[in-house]
Amino acid sequence: MHVMITVNAAWNVWNFRRPVVEALRENGCRVSVLAPPDHTVPQLEHLGCRFITLDMSPKGINPLSEMKLLASFRRIFREEKPDAVLSFTIKNNIFGAMAAGAIGIPFVPTVTGLGTVFLSGGLFQSMVERLYGHAFRRLPVVFFQNGDDRGFFVQRGLVSREQSHILPGSGIDLDHFAPVQMPSSGNSPVFLMIGRLLRDKGVFEFVEAARQVKASRPSVRFQLLGATNAENRTAINAATVLSWEDEGVIEYLGTTSDVRPFIAAADCVVLPSYREGAPRTLIEAAAMARPLIATDVPGCRSVVDDGRNGFLCAARSPESLAAAINRFLDLPAADRAGMGSEGRAKMEREFDQAIVVRAYCEALALTSQGVSTDAHSAHFRGHGFSRS
Repeated sequence: MHVMITVNAAWNVWNFRRPVVEALRENGCRVSVLAPPDHTVPQLEHLGCRFITLDMSPKGINPLSEMKLLASFRRIFREEKPDAVLSFTIKNNIFGAMAAGAIGIPFVPTVTGLGTVFLSGGLFQSMVERLYGHAFRRLPVVFFQNGDDRGFFVQRGLVSREQSHILPGSGIDLDHFAPVQMPSSGNSPVFLMIGRLLRDKGVFEFVEAARQVKASRPSVRFQLLGATNAENRTAINAATVLSWEDEGVIEYLGTTSDVRPFIAAADCVVLPSYREGAPRTLIEAAAMARPLIATDVPGCRSVVDDGRNGFLCAARSPESLAAAINRFLDLPAADRAGMGSEGRAKMEREFDQAIVVRAYCEALALTSQGVSTDAHSAHFRGHGFSRS
C-alpha cells in the first residue's frame, strides 16, 4: 500500500508524525511525503520515505496561488497514484481533499487546530469555512485533536458528527519523554514557555505576567524557548525579544532540537495561547511530570485539568496568568510534584502515541476498502476515538 502524507512543511512530519510513518513502514507500506522542503528532508529519507516537493506558501489565501496549488495536487496524485493520503494543516487539508476527490483517491485529513484565521473572524474566516465545507463534505472520516474544534465544525455544518472523530493530538512517546524529578530550584523557580514566538501564543501576556510576578518575587525566572521571526503575521521579532532580555524580565534560550533538558530544568511549563489544536509542548511537559499553566481555551483545556496537573487562566489576560503563577508559587514542593505526577498519569491514560497510530492505520484500512461513513463511525466509536 502506498500512503502519501502531505503537510505545509517537512519538519511537521519529522517532529509530529514520525510514529505514524514508522508504523506504516513496519506494516509494509510505501510512504511518501509531499511538502515544501526544509532541513528535515534527509532525515525523512533516512526513515524510508520518498520525498516529493510541493510548491506552496503556508500563509494567507491568494486565489491564483491556490488554483495553482490545487492543480499541483491533482498532477502529483495522478502521477504518484497513492492508495490513500493522510493530510495535516489547513491548505493541504482543503486543496488536497478537493484534488483527491476529483480523481477518486481516499483522503484522511486531520484538523490540527483552527489557526489565526479563526481568531480574526470576518470575511476571511467565512471564505475558509466555505472551502472546508466543500472539501470535506464527502469524506468518510475527518480527525480532530480536541472536542472544541470538532464541535465548531459540526455546529457550522462543515462536517457531520458521524464523519468526525477525536484523537489525542499526535500522541506522545512515553519512553522518550520520560518523567524526571522536580528540580532543586530553591528560591529561584523557573517558568518555561516553549513554542514559536507568536502573538497568538500569548508571548506578550507571558512577558507582562513575568513583570508583575517579579515586582514582588524578583528571584523567579521566566524563560522563552522558540524561534523568532517565524513566517506568520503575528510573529515577534528578535529585537523585541532582546529588549525583554535587556530589561531583565525574561531569559531567551533560542531554539533546540531537544526540549527535554529545558523541561527537566523547569518547575512549571506555561502556554498562554489564544487557541490550540493539541498543544505539543504541554503534552511533552506533562509526560515528563512537569506541572502546567495554560489558558482556558480549546486545546489547552484538553491537556490541563485545573487544580490537578496544573492551573488554567483567562486568555489575553496577564493579570490572570500572573495570579495562576503566584498560586503555583504558594504551593508546597510536595503539591507541585504531585501535580507533575498527575500529568504523567493523564498522558499514559489518554495521550499515548499508540492510540493515534492505531487510529490512522485503521482509518486507512477502512477508507481504502471503501467503507461507508456510518461504518467508519461505528468502528471508531467502538474503539474509543470519538470522545466528545
